[in-house]
Amino acid sequence: MVVGGLPTRRLNHAQAIAKMALQMQTAIALLNTENNQNLNLCIGIHSGSVVAGVIDLNKFTYDLWGDTINIASCMESQGIVGKIQVTENTYKSLRNEFLFEKRGEIEVKAKGKMTTYFLIGQKG
Repeated sequence: MVVGGLPTRRLNHAQAIAKMALQMQTAIALLNTENNQNLNLCIGIHSGSVVAGVIDLNKFTYDLWGDTINIASCMESQGIVGKIQVTENTYKSLRNEFLFEKRGEIEVKAKGKMTTYFLIGQKG
């Protein structure tokens, strides 16, 4: 699980996460080629607010909660291997800078039907 814009707020958090996801795909492809492997990634991205904080005064574990986390997890678990699945919320914030393919509606636990897209690459 990765979060953008924490602990320091950054305006381009969605773009940074999208670029990282694309770079992860490139890295796994290179690793597979160089090592004759067939490893795959399934990546899901959702944009929204979260609650973040330290739990346990003895162990200092930093954790995240909220609907955004749950939806991002569903994007990954209900995604397609080798693809980066994003929600419409993320698509709308990135569509001017990145290329997408519409997947369509999927059933998301506790949310119902959600329109999703596959992040394909960066424009330009």
